[in-house]
Amino acid sequence: MGEGAGAAGTDAGHDGPAAALDARGPIVLYDGVCGLCDRSVQLILRNDRRGVFRFAALQSGAGAALLSRFGLSPQALDSIVLVEGGRAWRKSRAALRIARRMDARWPLLWPLAAVPAAVADRVYDLVARNRYRLFGKLDACPVPPPEVRARFLG
Repeated sequence: MGEGAGAAGTDAGHDGPAAALDARGPIVLYDGVCGLCDRSVQLILRNDRRGVFRFAALQSGAGAALLSRFGLSPQALDSIVLVEGGRAWRKSRAALRIARRMDARWPLLWPLAAVPAAVADRVYDLVARNRYRLFGKLDACPVPPPEVRARFLG
C-alpha cells in the first residue's frame, strides 16, 4: 500500500458510520492486545494535551468498520493505522504523521518522512514481527482510564 490509502471511489464526506467517525478528527487504530501498541497509545495520550487523537483497537467494531472502509483486512493486525482526512496511513507513515501532531519534541521526527516508505517500513516490519516477543501480548484490550475513555471508540 502506498503512503496513504483512500477508500475505493470515496473520500471524506461519504455516508456511513466509518465516515462519521473520521469526520471528527484523526483516529489511531492499534492492536489492542499488543504490549508495544498499548505503550504507544499511552505515549500519544501523554503527548496530546489538545486531545487531537481518538483511538480504536483494530479488533473493535469501530476499528473493523474503518479498516473495511479503506479496503484493509481486519485480520492484518501487524500495523498501526492512522485515519485522517479521508485517508488511511499505515506503518512508518502513520507513526510519523502521529508524531508530527504530538506535543514536546515529537514533531522533530517529521523530517524522517523523507526516507522512502519502502525503507522505513522494513524497519517497522522488523519490530512488528517481534513485538509480542519483545513487549508481550495482553490477555485483553486494556480499559482506558475514565479521564480519556471518551477518546476511545468501541
